Amino acid sequence: MNAYLEIFRSRRVAVVCLLGFSSGLPLALTGGTLQAWMTVSGVDLATIGIFTLVGMPYTWKFLWAPLMDRFVPPFLGRRRGWIAILQMLLGLCIAVMGALDPATMPWAIAALALMVAFTSASQDVVFDAYRADVLRPNERGIGAAVSVLGYRVAMLVSGAIALILCDRIGWQHTYLLMAA
Repeated sequence: MNAYLEIFRSRRVAVVCLLGFSSGLPLALTGGTLQAWMTVSGVDLATIGIFTLVGMPYTWKFLWAPLMDRFVPPFLGRRRGWIAILQMLLGLCIAVMGALDPATMPWAIAALALMVAFTSASQDVVFDAYRADVLRPNERGIGAAVSVLGYRVAMLVSGAIALILCDRIGWQHTYLLMAA
């Protein structure tokens, strides 16, 4: 029993939980939260409906996954290098999304939301490979569990909590906070 509990003290498992969180955060920001923002901004329903296509990169990420495994960024190695690049891109794209107005620039937000979804899906690919690389065989089960836990908590933060925040601090500040 004590050996089982030691897994929960593993730094690798903690990192996997945090990476699960960063993997789950962008999903609601380009889905339900963005659709709510567009609705209160007065964007027409047909345009909002088209935004459901933004999630397509999550379905097609297997197409570019081999390229991400093949090419190694010039710093931090194959997995951590890609994670660092993708985290920076995600933060930048989410921050820029927050700076725009969906009522006047819906297609610019659509392009950014698509970029966020593509970058987030790519991060999922790299994160899954990283998790397989760093976790020991006896940590893989709990690693998968805490990864999903982090992912789900992030979806709550970028969904429900973001909606509560936007009522208090506004949409732009909420998206900037989520980007950070």
